Amino acid sequence: MPQFPDVSKSTALYARAGELIPGRVQLISRRADQFANGVSPVYAQRAKGSRFIDVDENEFVDWVNAVGAVILGHADDVVDGAVIEQIRRGSLYTLNSPLELELADELIKAIPSAQMVRYTKGGGEACAVAARIARGATGRDKILICGYHGWHDWYQAANYGVDPVSGEYPFAGIEPIGVPAGLAGSVVPFRYGDLNMLEDLLKQHAGETAAIMMEPCRSEPPPAGYLEGVQALARAHEVILIFDEVSCGWRQAIGGMQAVTGVTPDMTVLAKAMSNGYPMGAVVGAREVMEPAARMFISSSYWSDNIGLVASLTTIRELKRRDSARRFDEIGESLRRALNQALADAGMGGACRGFSSNPMLAIQSPPGVDPRKANTLFIQEMARRNVHCSLSFKATLAHTEEDIRVTGAAATEALKVVKDAIEHDRFDQLLVVDLKKEPFRRQVA
Repeated sequence: MPQFPDVSKSTALYARAGELIPGRVQLISRRADQFANGVSPVYAQRAKGSRFIDVDENEFVDWVNAVGAVILGHADDVVDGAVIEQIRRGSLYTLNSPLELELADELIKAIPSAQMVRYTKGGGEACAVAARIARGATGRDKILICGYHGWHDWYQAANYGVDPVSGEYPFAGIEPIGVPAGLAGSVVPFRYGDLNMLEDLLKQHAGETAAIMMEPCRSEPPPAGYLEGVQALARAHEVILIFDEVSCGWRQAIGGMQAVTGVTPDMTVLAKAMSNGYPMGAVVGAREVMEPAARMFISSSYWSDNIGLVASLTTIRELKRRDSARRFDEIGESLRRALNQALADAGMGGACRGFSSNPMLAIQSPPGVDPRKANTLFIQEMARRNVHCSLSFKATLAHTEEDIRVTGAAATEALKVVKDAIEHDRFDQLLVVDLKKEPFRRQVA
């Protein structure tokens, strides 16, 4: 069995971060407890294509890829080349950049819901802009939400309510500390797939609801007719339908999940993969919804930054040029086969399923076995074999058949360790890390 990688420099840096940075990291999903703390790397120093090198000089096949922000591959030559060329011309002008119009044209061509465009630098920020526009365009305050839409007050106010399924906070482990209590009741969560619940909420808050904001789906297709039903309810109650495609956009289709499902919202929130790792976000929508934003105060110096604009333009054009939808089908299906074969070879129950652009591995744990232990042990053993992953695999166009072969072989060995732990009750002996923690609960599969 291979030795665990030496991640001593990562561990030391993480300890130092505890003294300098509240929470140690800038993104919850980058916390050490999201993987196998003590075995998985925490800090990287360089990355290229499908792999990164951590600060301890270990090389890993990367299936996390900046939580989905990298889609072409790390340090893509074409995108980086365009960015470097733009830097030489200036990263931020005193005046507006014509790149704003060029990217707007590209987004309007690509996204079915897009007729007008506003920019941001990230997904949570873009969701906050969308909420402002929806409230300003309708003159109403309440927003019904399903999914994860960032850290801003408007959204975290939902945690003054309860999760419709569990009765707990909608986002487990995230208390609304610092969020004005006066916002309580302004945002109401609904359960994904439950049209009756959504209809009841729309009736309960009739005349008060500005918008429905939701992730149309994440790892699996929506139930048949569900999004169509949501759209019909939005129209019947005259509320704005907003798709948050920060996580699901661009991967399954260049036009987003709305292009796949055929359901066109009134507004769409975009970020992450649209710029292959450079900070960029956008809110796009129908003219009648977006045009009132001209009278709203929505403003930031860096939203005109040329780097994000040119990175997005180049990324979108490269996705088209590289026939991304077909390639993601090929890569995803090959990875799915490899992981399902790994389950079979290890004699483990479970399956790799979901969209080819983001397949999910479900490890079957027998009754009485904590699935968190099986999942954490799998992640630990994959890290031991220099594969950085969770149970969700976010492919890039840079992933090769060799990466998939390496991943499949590592998964077979890792799953055999999990099976041994299950059959001989050896989790406490084999786990050298604490259990992986979930940062928050989503309501979208």
